[in-house]
Amino acid sequence: MPVESPRKTATRDMSTPDDPTGGSKPDSPGGIKGKIAAIRAHPTGSVAFRTGIAILGGLIVVLGLALVPLPGPGWLIVFFGVSIWAIEFVWARHLLQYGRRKLGAWTAWVSLQPWPVKALIGAVGLVFVSFVVWLTLKLSFGVDLLSYL
Repeated sequence: MPVESPRKTATRDMSTPDDPTGGSKPDSPGGIKGKIAAIRAHPTGSVAFRTGIAILGGLIVVLGLALVPLPGPGWLIVFFGVSIWAIEFVWARHLLQYGRRKLGAWTAWVSLQPWPVKALIGAVGLVFVSFVVWLTLKLSFGVDLLSYL
């Protein structure tokens, strides 16, 4: 029979019969919410945490906005940056909820449309992405793909 380490036994002792995770809930003192609460408890830590969240979220939002016109996950990166801001700022939480509602409404609307409308939406998206790629290649590298046709 294998011998359990004291650390594993201590972790197992903290869990309840209904908690199969071994006591490592996110809101437990050892979880991420507990660590954030400990940082916020100190006046300097609170300001530093708020400033760090503002800077990190801002950098990610700016990166996402720079990538929006290019094919790829630009808007996804923007919303990721806003979700980082939402950790600390109420206005960002509201903006994130608004974006989720609008995305859900758009998805529901598109799913109710007949296939020709869905095909048209896809074709418009393809034309837009093709135009952005063409413009990016022309302005960045001087390559005009239309001259090859």
